[in-house]
Amino acid sequence: MARHTKKTITAPAPITTKTVLSLFREANRPLLTKELIISLNPDQAGKKTLRGILDGLVSQGKLLRSGKHLALVGKMPMVKGVLEIQRSGVGFVLPEDKRRKDIFVSPKNFGEAWPNDTVLLAILPGRRGKNQEGRVVRVLKRAISSLPCLVIRRVGPTTFLCRPGDPKINTMLTVDCEALAEQPQNNDILLVRLGERIERSMWLGTGTKILGTEASLPVQEDLVKIGHAIPGPFPQSVLNQAKDLPGAPGEDVFKDRRDLRDLPLVTIDGATAKDFDDAIHVSQEGNDFRLHVAIADVSHYVPQGSPLDREALERGNSYYFPLSVEPMLPEQLSNELCSLKPHEPRLVMVAEMLFSSQGIAQKTHIYPATMQSHARLTYSQVNEALFLENAAEQKKMGPSYAMLRTAERLARQLRARRQERGSIDFDLPESEIIQDPDQHAIQVIPKKRHFGHQMIEEFMLAANEAVAEFLAEHKVDFLYRVHPEPDQEKLDALMKLLAQTRLREQLPTGRTPKDLQELLNIAKESDMEFLVNRLLLRSMMKAGYNPTNQGHFGLASDCYCHFTSPIRRYADLTVHRALKTHLGQLKNKPLGKVALTKIGDHLNTCERTAQVAEREILKRATILLLREQIGEVFDGVISGIADFGFWVELEGILAEGLVRISTLGDDYYAFSNKRQLLIGERTGRRFALGQRLQVRVNNASLTTLEVDLGVVEEEKVRKEGKRKRK
Repeated sequence: MARHTKKTITAPAPITTKTVLSLFREANRPLLTKELIISLNPDQAGKKTLRGILDGLVSQGKLLRSGKHLALVGKMPMVKGVLEIQRSGVGFVLPEDKRRKDIFVSPKNFGEAWPNDTVLLAILPGRRGKNQEGRVVRVLKRAISSLPCLVIRRVGPTTFLCRPGDPKINTMLTVDCEALAEQPQNNDILLVRLGERIERSMWLGTGTKILGTEASLPVQEDLVKIGHAIPGPFPQSVLNQAKDLPGAPGEDVFKDRRDLRDLPLVTIDGATAKDFDDAIHVSQEGNDFRLHVAIADVSHYVPQGSPLDREALERGNSYYFPLSVEPMLPEQLSNELCSLKPHEPRLVMVAEMLFSSQGIAQKTHIYPATMQSHARLTYSQVNEALFLENAAEQKKMGPSYAMLRTAERLARQLRARRQERGSIDFDLPESEIIQDPDQHAIQVIPKKRHFGHQMIEEFMLAANEAVAEFLAEHKVDFLYRVHPEPDQEKLDALMKLLAQTRLREQLPTGRTPKDLQELLNIAKESDMEFLVNRLLLRSMMKAGYNPTNQGHFGLASDCYCHFTSPIRRYADLTVHRALKTHLGQLKNKPLGKVALTKIGDHLNTCERTAQVAEREILKRATILLLREQIGEVFDGVISGIADFGFWVELEGILAEGLVRISTLGDDYYAFSNKRQLLIGERTGRRFALGQRLQVRVNNASLTTLEVDLGVVEEEKVRKEGKRKRK
């Protein structure tokens, strides 16, 4: 009888996370899912398990997907930086290592990161070099712990569906408001403490405070401050140190200073200003001019390393909003003890400069002094007296009027010398937000500027340059204000674009500051002025602080720093300390380049935060204004073009809105990126940068921070077409 042997079938080994990770470590390279299946030889159930494990490892940040490949996060190059999300929705990580270029991040690779979060980024394979791309692996630090959100609707007795006030945060929140004394209403802005993420686009949260209704400028201001983590009230230790300071400087501190109390220095500021940190006096000596620029000696009251100093460094600068200011220093210093108030003795650092009749620097002396402002003047007063020849205002100024006439002559010479060397002066209007006392009506108007503003700017530029040259000459380490040369590719692209306009015969061939100022002068004589100013500004690099001198391209200056605003800029305070240490007025250990580099990087970040926050509140205020003007027609200038439409800057209120191609019903439009044009395929109708046209406000949304516009002529064409069809 034959014996039959039973065949044994061995089940495949169970697939575990440990097994999968070991395969990646052994391979020491990215793997395809197909390669893992070949190695593990799973059955159908095993394949499902494998895919589940891979998805889990990706969501945990241990594996990265790049195309069809999967890679171990620990084996990939990592970068720490801050995630910045653009208006278009794409992101860039600004690396902590400033030597690295910004790294592109697709929205699908944000992970749980939100705007301005500090993240750990993995560099995706295959995108090395110039166009690196990354994926957020981990959020290291949230930019904000509480999130301002718009209440959409109630979804439970004390639960509300909310949307973040920042349109770049693409998620929703279910918010528990049980602990609040009152329940929010639809369209309120609610401050939410974040909970856990329950779905890809849904988070839990707890309501902590109702800020108020969305359609309120104070609420919008609070929303921006919270969203950008703008510093608020000062810590008690800082307030205590400020409280212990004297109400005024005593005679005992005057002895080591030059006494300028009899010199008729004056301050010139805006009508609402309270922190006066600079005063000027100009006299004529034969054919020469003598300029005194006196700057508040903040360093006398803010010792390095003290609570006041640490808080000032953390803030970096003051933050200005339409209805409020978040100052770098407590008001006891910024508005009182350090402010150069009229007829009160104050401690200052002085740059005393002698100029020839042509505005050429001859000698400079820098020293600590005591001064007493002889007048608190405003820019409008200066304009009335000097430029509008208002006799009453001239008489009211007394002796200051004659001094200002001399000051004007020097300022015009300094401006001429600066322009001669190639300093670039952009002529783009700035906006001012005004709200009436009942906090309802809002106006957004261009700031009024005249030569009185320019006069003070020229004197501050001269003082900043003189101090920088003095410190550099004596080989003192300090923070320069640097402005690198513009990206040559951007400049070349700009010139190619302008070569297709009516300016083509006049374009300069060089790329120096003087050449670029010549371009601005050429544009000033045509209706291309706005376009050229805007596009040239976009091609510029950002200015910043660095202990290594790189020059200041925009000012065509070889050596420049910030010295004139220590009440509101920490960089200026470090320059004052460097000066006083060198002059023997302070016993601080001088800061070296390593420490200054770290401080400069931090201050650059703070400055950027302030600029972004100020731009955002301007946009929000403008939208609040335009929500009341839906259907109204404005003149505008095309300021940007894309394949989906074009942006128009509205004249008068300096707001920007978008005309979408989908609203242009007369034709199909093709986009020429090279020529920055939209061209109608049938009609040949064109929309080009710098083109003037009339637009109607169709919508203004705080949710998206967008203004939708329609071309008025196009609406007329459609209406006429309808009448003809009838």
